[in-house]
Amino acid sequence: MDVLERVQRRATKVIRGVEDLYFEDRLRELGLFSVEKRRLRRDLIAAFQYLKGAYRKDGEGLFTRVCSDSTRGNSFNLKEGRYTLDIRKKFFTMRVVKHWHRLPREGVDAPSLEVFKARLDGVLSNLV
Repeated sequence: MDVLERVQRRATKVIRGVEDLYFEDRLRELGLFSVEKRRLRRDLIAAFQYLKGAYRKDGEGLFTRVCSDSTRGNSFNLKEGRYTLDIRKKFFTMRVVKHWHRLPREGVDAPSLEVFKARLDGVLSNLV
């Protein structure tokens, strides 16, 4: 458990009416995401911005996109690289690809960043 999560646990215990609930239930009751979900949200937003062309110079070659109608789920599937070292699994591209493929088509095909964020929040709120 990192420092931010400990602070979040302590802060949510102070709020009246939810102090006796389990941590996950307190977050759900207050409409908050855990630290892990907030990191995932941040990563997916950065991936969306990259795929829409926001980071052309900085992120050139970051992802390999597989655009195909034969894929299940969304139409912007990303190709996952193969690495022999376990440390590579912690890289941004490796963290994002697995979760990106699970996003619904209407989320990935969002016309703007704000619409994507709203749809992403809906998907993340359903995750346990």
